[in-house]
Amino acid sequence: MEKIVEKFELYGKEYRLETGELAKQATGAVVVGQGDTTVLVTAVISKEEKDYDFFPLTVDYIERMYAVGRIPGGYLKRESRPSEKGTLTARMIDRPIRPGFADGFKHEVHVVATTLVADQVNPIDNICVMGASAALMIGDAPFDGPCACVRVGRDKQTGNFICNPTYEEQANSDLDLIIAGTTDYISMIEAGAQEIAEEDMLAAMQFGQTAIAKFCEAQQRFLDKCTIEKREWPIHLPDPSIAERVEKYADAMSAALKDADKQSRIEKVEQLKASITADEFTDEERAAWKGDIAAACKSLEKHAMRAMVLETGERADGRATDEIRPLYIVPGYLPRVHGSGLFQRGQTQALSICSLGMLNEWQRLDTIEPVDGKRYMHHYNFPPYCTGETGRLGAPKRREVGHGALAERALLPVIPSEEEFPYAIRVVSEILESNGSSSMASTCGSTLALMDAGVPIKAPVSGIAMGLIKEGDQVAILSDIQGLEDFLGDMDFKVTGTEKGITALQMDNKARGLSVEILARALEQAKRGRHEILQAMLATIPAPRATLSEYAPRIETIHIPVDKIRDVIGSGGKVVRGIQEETGVSIDIQEDGTIHIASVDQEAGDAAKSIIMGIVKEPEVGEEYEGEVVGIKDFGAFVKLTPAKDGLLHISRMANGRIGKVEDVLNLGDTIKVVVLDVDPKTGKISLDRLDKPDAPEGSHATESHNRGNGERGNQHNGHRDRKPRRSHEA
Repeated sequence: MEKIVEKFELYGKEYRLETGELAKQATGAVVVGQGDTTVLVTAVISKEEKDYDFFPLTVDYIERMYAVGRIPGGYLKRESRPSEKGTLTARMIDRPIRPGFADGFKHEVHVVATTLVADQVNPIDNICVMGASAALMIGDAPFDGPCACVRVGRDKQTGNFICNPTYEEQANSDLDLIIAGTTDYISMIEAGAQEIAEEDMLAAMQFGQTAIAKFCEAQQRFLDKCTIEKREWPIHLPDPSIAERVEKYADAMSAALKDADKQSRIEKVEQLKASITADEFTDEERAAWKGDIAAACKSLEKHAMRAMVLETGERADGRATDEIRPLYIVPGYLPRVHGSGLFQRGQTQALSICSLGMLNEWQRLDTIEPVDGKRYMHHYNFPPYCTGETGRLGAPKRREVGHGALAERALLPVIPSEEEFPYAIRVVSEILESNGSSSMASTCGSTLALMDAGVPIKAPVSGIAMGLIKEGDQVAILSDIQGLEDFLGDMDFKVTGTEKGITALQMDNKARGLSVEILARALEQAKRGRHEILQAMLATIPAPRATLSEYAPRIETIHIPVDKIRDVIGSGGKVVRGIQEETGVSIDIQEDGTIHIASVDQEAGDAAKSIIMGIVKEPEVGEEYEGEVVGIKDFGAFVKLTPAKDGLLHISRMANGRIGKVEDVLNLGDTIKVVVLDVDPKTGKISLDRLDKPDAPEGSHATESHNRGNGERGNQHNGHRDRKPRRSHEA
């Protein structure tokens, strides 16, 4: 294929699609770009059909550090496991394209997006969906495209929506909405927002849907230029007799599904499926049609659940469509930790734990995105036992990373600023039981943990997962979906927010024909559900604790002049390490002179603060000090006033009467009280006078030169500055 290029402009930004030059052995390959940001997206479809009861699609997103002109850190100096952002981007590409494949297509599909250039102006993630769609269609995959994805921002000042905002435009936006789909329907939504009202979110979705249609039109123009090789991809069609033999068990399946207990229901359903397989099929048929029989039984379960909801309005656990499962809420569930909260909704249980630390414990991010790191972190763990299963524990899987990111996004808008609350904050949600909506339980539990820890969040956040059953014109919207309704329904729509508005959204759609009107109904029903859950949470903890846990670090913030930072740090960090060792505190020093002092013991924190303030303190005339004699000369003694400042006590000011030498009244290491007489504005040299002077000892006689000098400083005790003798007196 010759090189094909389509350049176009939409909403004030330049885009391009290219094919025919790179990765020509892939089934389809497209270079997609916005500005100078460039990504190569390839799609490969295996030649062999797999006997799976699921669609084998894999999506990988590869971040290359050369895209931003950097060499990877670490010993190996090469990229290894994907970053969290890379994992989330791979999920974001997967979710909108997966529902576009034809039912019964069982060839393995592998989509890889490789970053070639990241211009640090235009984001990379959302344009990858357009690249994946074009690559699949060039490969003539059985895919319902074109498909596109856009990011929608909203200018804080003007309120205008922005399509695919730059990083700079995102910084001035109160909305980050990612929406994907075709010209006909929406397949995926991801959003973070600063308490945006439902009607504003819907307006943004409508704007995004219009933009998607324009990108799909541009993509089609590109595809029309390409010579696409027609391929006959087989679509697996099971023997019709399988469905006929299975469908007669519809009533039995409905009866098995009517059980509020997840494990009991699963056992009944699996027993029925095993019975159907054993009674209706021979050994030869079971061997030949193993995957098809399993798929038919799963389809029977799906249709029975959906018919129950659409025809009777009753769900498998007996709830109405807008009814929320029983709640069990306990803030402060664990002792000693900084904050904790147990949140249970039905058979989904999340225990969230909050830990507070110094700002220098923030997470540093080494990615190709122009983001250094974050001080608020949310992590989500989903062990096998939470679903009553065995399995291996290891690194977080994509699902765990995605659910943790959603809960983090939900709470980020209400986290106080560094100035208001100078802590790094980490919340971990342990999913202990799961029967759907565990990410929303994690969001609610984390709100409890933050409030229990005394974090002054701007407003409490609750979340709910909404579902959809759609058959033709029949539509049922479900509140607080359980696992069964997620797997067998048409939509998983998670909504989080405060009483004021939405903070995060996530939606995956399997039903063609999902419109903004249906989403509007879902958002309104979700709002009522969020309110009900939030009121139950506030009944247990109405506001953040007034004080931090006794086990949490107390952080006091002070500010020092920038030119004093070196004095506090000391040579090789000697001074600051000494303060920490002496007091037991942790100290974080910023480049602008801001210092955070963290300690569990208030006295230790006060002591460290006193030492630091003493180091940076500039003595002033009239101030009194109690200091150690650290140096002795013929003309006087040097007294340490602060860790960084000494002053000179002249020999004439050490005693009542004249003395011959300093050692007659002072020795190294003595501690004496002094007052500042003068500070030279040019040199900074400090002159002192001794308080509570002793009488000069008998036998101590001043030298002639000293007597003359002493006599000429007779007015110094009145605060006058030293004056040199005039040359005429010396003559």
